[in-house]
Amino acid sequence: MTDDQPHRPVEVVVVGSANIDLVVPVAVLPRPGQTVLGGDHLRASGGKGANQAVAAARLGRRAAMIGRVGDDDFGRQVLHSLRAAGVDTATTTVTAGVPTGLALITVDRTGENTIAVSPGANARLTADDVAAAAPLLAAARVLLVQLEVAIDTVAAAVATAAGTVILNPAPAASLPGEVLEHVDVLVPNRSELAVLTGHEEPRSLDEASRMTRSLPAGTAVVVTLGADGALVVEDGQVEHVPAISVAAVDATGAGDAFCGALADGLARGLDLVAATRWAVRVAGLATTRWGAQPSMPSRDEVEEYGG
Repeated sequence: MTDDQPHRPVEVVVVGSANIDLVVPVAVLPRPGQTVLGGDHLRASGGKGANQAVAAARLGRRAAMIGRVGDDDFGRQVLHSLRAAGVDTATTTVTAGVPTGLALITVDRTGENTIAVSPGANARLTADDVAAAAPLLAAARVLLVQLEVAIDTVAAAVATAAGTVILNPAPAASLPGEVLEHVDVLVPNRSELAVLTGHEEPRSLDEASRMTRSLPAGTAVVVTLGADGALVVEDGQVEHVPAISVAAVDATGAGDAFCGALADGLARGLDLVAATRWAVRVAGLATTRWGAQPSMPSRDEVEEYGG
């Protein structure tokens, strides 16, 4: 935590992964069996959980991270990055004998990417870690979880939380009913929505809206659509939130920026559509810089953006 915020209660708790990202810019993404030459690589802190915690913290929320890193240089870099952004790392455990999670990322000139992840210490985050942080989860306004840690850990987190539960089902996987029944807001992209519903990826807004009907009743859904913005489905009402116009260079952190901003908005008391409008704006700005955590904008940057 930062020295000037020691007594503020935690508003957003993130349970999830923390990685180091190795990013290589390329002209085109490699096909199977193909080697492509790229530009200078970037090493930055990442992991969906850590990214989303940093995104919320840079927007002004008091955020805390429940996760694990290895006892190595990468782990120390991740912890430094979290703390520098103002994230409380008291519940981020240093794990001896295993490496910090690692993501290998290629990004093409349009901002599209491919990612391979070695979980490392993230695979050791357990339901016991969640139980040890139960008071934190009980006090937070918002819990934010993803699927880069064990599903049993996710299940324990959503069952323990007292505030609004946001689940970003990434990487894509089917989810047991006992997890979904505790989720207030589900935030999939097109491909994740397809996996959750057992359909092909939606080709239109209407098709995406229809696919959400097979998800549990009572769960609001925000489908992220990249350059098409986002689709909010809540209580039978559907609203499309268009994207902002930006010159994108790297979309790696956009989804995490969106989730962190959505948590920020809901923690501040915005309704889901207003929080989504804010999240679309934050995610758009995140695509204008390289890297995941380095791309997360501050509140002032978002509010000053004139696009």
